[in-house]
Amino acid sequence: MIAVLYAVAMAVLLVYGLNLLWLSLGPARPRSAADAPPEAPAEGWPSVTVQLPVYNEAHVIERLIDACARLDYPQAQLEIQVLDDSTDETQALAEQRAAYWRQRGVNISCIRRPTRRGYKAGALAYGLERAEGDFVAIFDADFVPPPDFLKRMLPRFDAPDIGLVQARWGHLNRTQSWLTQVQALALDAHFCIEQTGRNRAGCFMNFNGTAGVWRRACIDDAGGWKADTLTEDLDLSYRAQLNGWRLRMAMDVAVSAELPANVNGLRTQQHRWTKGGVEVARKLLRRLWGSGASAGVKLQGSIHLLAPLVFPCILLTAVLHAPLLLSSEAGAGPGPLYFTVMGLGIVGFVGFFLAQVQAQRTLQTDWVRRLRLFPVFAAGMIGLSVNNGWAVLQGLLGRKSAFVRTPKFSTEIFSAGASGAWWKSRYANTRIDQVAWWEAALCLYCTGGLVLLLANGIWSAVPFQLLFAVSFAFFASYSFRQARLPATAGAQTAAQS
Repeated sequence: MIAVLYAVAMAVLLVYGLNLLWLSLGPARPRSAADAPPEAPAEGWPSVTVQLPVYNEAHVIERLIDACARLDYPQAQLEIQVLDDSTDETQALAEQRAAYWRQRGVNISCIRRPTRRGYKAGALAYGLERAEGDFVAIFDADFVPPPDFLKRMLPRFDAPDIGLVQARWGHLNRTQSWLTQVQALALDAHFCIEQTGRNRAGCFMNFNGTAGVWRRACIDDAGGWKADTLTEDLDLSYRAQLNGWRLRMAMDVAVSAELPANVNGLRTQQHRWTKGGVEVARKLLRRLWGSGASAGVKLQGSIHLLAPLVFPCILLTAVLHAPLLLSSEAGAGPGPLYFTVMGLGIVGFVGFFLAQVQAQRTLQTDWVRRLRLFPVFAAGMIGLSVNNGWAVLQGLLGRKSAFVRTPKFSTEIFSAGASGAWWKSRYANTRIDQVAWWEAALCLYCTGGLVLLLANGIWSAVPFQLLFAVSFAFFASYSFRQARLPATAGAQTAAQS
């Protein structure tokens, strides 16, 4: 049974590794010339509504509004909606900043709903009913769009069936910590390899929830925003493409944003994305396979929607790795042929690695130096398997949960060199999450397996077993260290006084 479960998990990981290998070597391969955007529309700039869904974002709301108010776009054609569901001083800050820009001729309004029903999807739908624009740009609270964003994005709607153009995410605090650097690597590969590769191959891609522009007619035709999954962006993207709309990736347009510096915030974000992905798969996979799309599009769409399954498979391999090798050494496990076949998994690992190489070569001039972080990245992905594996299980069981926002901290206020720190924010959650205890337990378990492998001289299995132990320690230790930050600061303040 251990051998069968391990083989199934390795097979799933191999499929996803091979898919990344194909995307990296094929459609996502860098081109000699960049994809040039079409020229500005000859008939003039269309009307655009910029939607800013916010909920208790006191640290970043003013920066967001200022950036959107400074967009270089004809004022007569631009409307900004601050879709504010906040329950704290964010309301007053948003109103004050909106009033400031209205006095300067910007068409900006703060829209509040009677209830927070439907969370972000509900806010977007509520604002869309009142929107004036033929196109809708959406930014989360921690994003800072450049002034030329709309003028670089709108010309790409050069065909009537283009329903969305998605920009790449940049990173305001990439170098803040190991945690943010791992996230930056993962997101770079997502946009540079997965999004770009699927788009160039004519397969389905997704809106990433922010830093994109929708054609309003596309949203309406696809059935509008729905709150029955935690990833309303992925849901709408697939419904739109199943209705015949095309989505486009704009790799050369980047919108900078903040990466979660708090490990609990990262867990919250990852749990929402992972569980929501499973919910969308349950909702739309059957419709995808019943559509008129080609077999290749259906296959790639299935790989995309079922990607969260990677995490329980990683967790399964970590748990079974040592017992499988030890039982085989004792003569009770599978033979050499089994392990020869399992050795093919290294091909999948090459796919994951090559995706990182390709993304960093495409985006960064110092890509060789950045690739030194790959072991940390691998540890981060393995360490997340507990948190995200639990999210997959909840999604498969159909358990509903609330949309929990990811806390956002302004880099200007809570940066490493400033007098403050992110954990001083009222939004910061530094408690030790129960997942951290499971990660710590798995670290001890994998360390025990490592000791037994060394004792039995099974040297070939040591590197991966060590990686498993270090990976779970990575996230568990982050939780324990961040939980001590307020107490440590308090002790230092007391000593200074």
